Amino acid sequence: NMVVAPHRDGGQAQFIESPVPVCSADTLQPLLEWMGQHLADELTVETLAAQATMSPRTFARRFKAETGTTPYHWITNQRVLLAERLLEGSDETVERIATQVGLSNATAFRHHFARLRGTSPQRYRRLFRQPKVPVRSSCQGPAVENPSPVTG
Repeated sequence: NMVVAPHRDGGQAQFIESPVPVCSADTLQPLLEWMGQHLADELTVETLAAQATMSPRTFARRFKAETGTTPYHWITNQRVLLAERLLEGSDETVERIATQVGLSNATAFRHHFARLRGTSPQRYRRLFRQPKVPVRSSCQGPAVENPSPVTG
């Protein structure tokens, strides 16, 4: 007899929010917040260790102990989370979003996004795009995207 795990069709990963984990006292929490504000920068273990005033080895061990993951994986995940928000709420190209979140190019961005989310950035945008709500003018004419403010 063979036991097989159930298979779920659909090809869609589960999308849930994963906020920055809060660490205990005397921790890396200020550094995690700083990292979140500098995702577009090149963030190396050496740079982060210097920011935390630790040796790279001590920093890497402490980071893993406090967050449960490596600095590389944490940064990549935070970049993908930021990219999700940009894909949902902006018209920026995938290439531009890749740059804004600190990934070197669109190919690297697509790779990391698909690996972590199970879908392409383009497909994610189609599925989770925030719809623009059309506004009707007072004379019930056609819907307009960006009405001019009425003054007077």
